[in-house]
Amino acid sequence: MLATRHSPHATPSAPLTGVRVLDLSRVLAGPWATQTLADLGAEVIKVERPGAGDDTRLWGPPFTTRADGSRGDAAYFMAANRGKKSVALDIATPEGAEVVRRLAADSDVVVENFKTGGLAKYGLDYAALSAINPRLVYCSITGFGQDGPDAARPGYDYMIQAMGGLMSITGQPDGSPGAEPMRAGVAVMDLFTGMTAANAILAALLHARATGEGQHIDVALFDVAASILANQAANYFVSGESPGRMGNAHPNLSPYQPFPCTDGSVIVAVGNDGQYRALCRALGRPELGEDERFATNAARLAHRDQLAETLAGLTSGFSMRELMATLEAAGVPCGPVNSIAQVFEEPQAVHRELVIEQVRADLAAPIRTVASPIRLSKTPVAYDRPPPALGADTEAVLKALDGG
Repeated sequence: MLATRHSPHATPSAPLTGVRVLDLSRVLAGPWATQTLADLGAEVIKVERPGAGDDTRLWGPPFTTRADGSRGDAAYFMAANRGKKSVALDIATPEGAEVVRRLAADSDVVVENFKTGGLAKYGLDYAALSAINPRLVYCSITGFGQDGPDAARPGYDYMIQAMGGLMSITGQPDGSPGAEPMRAGVAVMDLFTGMTAANAILAALLHARATGEGQHIDVALFDVAASILANQAANYFVSGESPGRMGNAHPNLSPYQPFPCTDGSVIVAVGNDGQYRALCRALGRPELGEDERFATNAARLAHRDQLAETLAGLTSGFSMRELMATLEAAGVPCGPVNSIAQVFEEPQAVHRELVIEQVRADLAAPIRTVASPIRLSKTPVAYDRPPPALGADTEAVLKALDGG
């Protein structure tokens, strides 16, 4: 049974209470960053095209259903726009651009993901808005950054997963069935970029509060893609050899992969020699823990295929439940390969209330989104607004801007 956390009202203890964010971004990287800021208590004003809105409102099916039975926004939009106000403005008109400038004058943060230099023609670039508001933190999210030979190129998650090297290490190895470079199942470059942008914004806000001085933040998907190569990049720097695709095997650890059971597979994640010996004892073959071919991690990597075949022969007689119970009792990290539905049925997910449920009057059913992973003991995150209907807050925001 799913446990859902119903949306509480924001409290003054939310860490970013009093911070106003003007969100000119759309699709995923920028909205993911601003949703994080909204969860932390910031007032986020999302500026959208009249009549159309964020592109992801149409990225379906599936779509939500309005109370009158008509089609609502795509589920995709709901994933990244919780906690925001929606203002419908055409920034390409002088009147719309002027409203944005007035909002920026009273904001702490602007987030945009237009092409490099794309907002200058509307007078909405960093130079123009920082002249109005010197304390403004202005975050630009692009494919390749604000400078360099590729600065003017558009960048999308899929192509950045490829250019940034992630696809070269994801998928089955050459010569195996289905071997080809493979993208991740979600837009990981957009998501990592959004989290990177949120971190940078928080750092810049600390500086602005201490000095009264804003700054321009330049976050590029390509840079983020290179940064998350982590140990794989380090492997290349040390060895001089580009890592390749290894399927579900790990480049630096063994055994660290799925193993067969009578009713599926279980991931076994051995991180050190002690855990390996515990695995061998749990499977009834303690002598494998002392076998010189497998006794150390380096040796296990050198004899990876032999070890995997031996262990698979031992695990294949267990059911998934039996194997996990056996390994968990022995202190060996393991887990099932869950479907999305099964994730939220996990007892841990139920206990942690990982599903947020919010009601929007114009929709036939509550909106469910995944809770923020940020848990703060003194200043908890706030879920005070569901993802907004297009333009739902235009009148109220403009009225407040005019002092009404």
